[in-house]
Amino acid sequence: MTPLENLHYAIGQLAYTVATADGYIQPDERQKFHDIIAAELRCKDYDFNVTDIIFRIMEKDKLDPETSYNWAMKEIKLNSHYLSPALKRSFIVVMEKIAKAYSVVTDDERNIIERFKKEIEPINGDPVFYEKEA
Repeated sequence: MTPLENLHYAIGQLAYTVATADGYIQPDERQKFHDIIAAELRCKDYDFNVTDIIFRIMEKDKLDPETSYNWAMKEIKLNSHYLSPALKRSFIVVMEKIAKAYSVVTDDERNIIERFKKEIEPINGDPVFYEKEA
């Protein structure tokens, strides 16, 4: 996968972590998850479906939230040269929408999102890379 695809995969994994913070994903919550990811992260140049990949891997591997979160942040930092300010904003919006998609936002979901905001804030991409992709 390309660095930009890796960033999208990482945010998909973080979104899955938020979605499962309050337990397992309900069937209707799964569809909302798919719709949010598709709407917020859709790009005509990608030849992959982030949500399908995320669900297959996460459900198969059964990673705990901390391991999943740490892996995703590692990927974001590793591919951060493609992380534009707009993409950072989109990632935050995705996580917030996922948390609100099913019932009340729990403390666990809120903590994951706040942690993410704090950790992603100082990461700045390189315009040489991310403007080339726009």
